[in-house]
Amino acid sequence: MKNITFRQLRSLLAIETHGKIVDAAKVLGLTAPAVTLQLKQLEAEAGVQLFERMAHGMYPTEAGRAVLAAARDINDRLHLLSDEMNAFKGLKRGRITVGAVSTVRYFAKPMHNAFSAEFPDIDLEVIIDRRAETIERLKNRTIDIALVGRPPRNISVRAAIFGEHSLVVVSAPNHSLVGRSAISKAEIAEEHFIVRGLGSSTRIFFERFMNEVPGRAARANTEMDGVEDIKRAVMADTGVAFLAAHSVAAEVQAGKLAILDVAGLPIRCQWFAVSRTDRAMTPVMTAFQEFLVRQSGKFLPDAQPH
Repeated sequence: MKNITFRQLRSLLAIETHGKIVDAAKVLGLTAPAVTLQLKQLEAEAGVQLFERMAHGMYPTEAGRAVLAAARDINDRLHLLSDEMNAFKGLKRGRITVGAVSTVRYFAKPMHNAFSAEFPDIDLEVIIDRRAETIERLKNRTIDIALVGRPPRNISVRAAIFGEHSLVVVSAPNHSLVGRSAISKAEIAEEHFIVRGLGSSTRIFFERFMNEVPGRAARANTEMDGVEDIKRAVMADTGVAFLAAHSVAAEVQAGKLAILDVAGLPIRCQWFAVSRTDRAMTPVMTAFQEFLVRQSGKFLPDAQPH
């Protein structure tokens, strides 16, 4: 394997990402025959087939996945080297890709703007998705840092707390419980809840909050993945929801939703910036993480609902 070139590994990574040689070639700025030749040379050097050629795409073999893992490690190390060289020059420039759970979307723009104002030479990309997909990206090394409400347990990560948020129960403004004080957990458990999908931190905290109520686990809920879909359903008075206070702040202020005064709520939770422990922190990653901890007051919504 001594004659493998980084160009060949880049082609391999592009084929995996795009599934077809012609699409990989477009991204790389090469012709399809050139990418095909690089793949053949790499397979000849490895002595095994690296991709299955199928009518609907290219899929890595087990050997191909091993080579792809090595290619990603090399690519990560070269990015780290670039950041290290910039650090030696006293520069903080480069690129960072951050994955974030869906409720981050409510402060992603002010966070991005504040970071870009402080570090104009760092290109920040924020990918917002469900928790499961965000953690999967962290596992696959396609993001540098993940912003989550709960660090994952299935991979080893370092975690930095950069703020708080609150979880509350919301209803339509004309709901019969609006204006009541200290609604008991047993009484709110009788309501029909519209809940986040399995695996989301909000769903887990909801189930923990309700697990002491006899028979509550057996009651039917309506499950929706999108926070905006849940809010629309609650505004239509089809049920109540357990959500992050900052995700409903605009609707509460506009009188479209109401926060119910439930005993034991709000639940105060923390925001975490997590990264893999088997990857060294680059100067750019460190700059972003320190920014979150130092400047979160500039972009995080008030954690305490009003």
